[in-house]
Amino acid sequence: MHEIEPYYNWRHLYIAEEDENSPFFGREYSEFEFSNTVYNYYIHPQWDEFGSRTLYLKILFADYDFNYVIIELIGEWNDAVENDIMQLKRSIIDEITPKGINKFILITENVLNFHSSDTDYYEEWYEDIKDDGGWVVAINMPEQTQYDFKKSHIDRYIQLLDVPEWRTYQPHLFFQVVDNKMLKLLNA
Repeated sequence: MHEIEPYYNWRHLYIAEEDENSPFFGREYSEFEFSNTVYNYYIHPQWDEFGSRTLYLKILFADYDFNYVIIELIGEWNDAVENDIMQLKRSIIDEITPKGINKFILITENVLNFHSSDTDYYEEWYEDIKDDGGWVVAINMPEQTQYDFKKSHIDRYIQLLDVPEWRTYQPHLFFQVVDNKMLKLLNA
């Protein structure tokens, strides 16, 4: 797992630690000091911690004019033990929503497991953004993780979409692809 880096081909367009609106503004990283783990396996030091011991993230891109953010996740999404959704909501989402962000693209292809609890924080997140036309999308979630997500009815609040070629797009085009898919789903 230590070799899985956050997607870095957009770093010439956006760097979260240089964005004054980012919860990670001013953060410094080591390329050599591995300290965070998932399942006792070290992960790459470029991943950001936000209060969970099993789930880490990287803000890949934020656009405050078009009100969206692209966040990549890695690890185990564990609401049952770690209450990861509460940590994510309070530490990250609540920090960037007041800056105008209401559309969230979560790259979840490295989310290995999902363990559910209640849906309160998902409902709160949905309620916070729905009146402004906002949404939350999980992209390329592994099949087993999707199964657990759907079984817990979290897909009422976070739409599951597959966009296998997302890395071939620039961020604005990727957002347009996802936004168009969401418009079709919401208008169906």
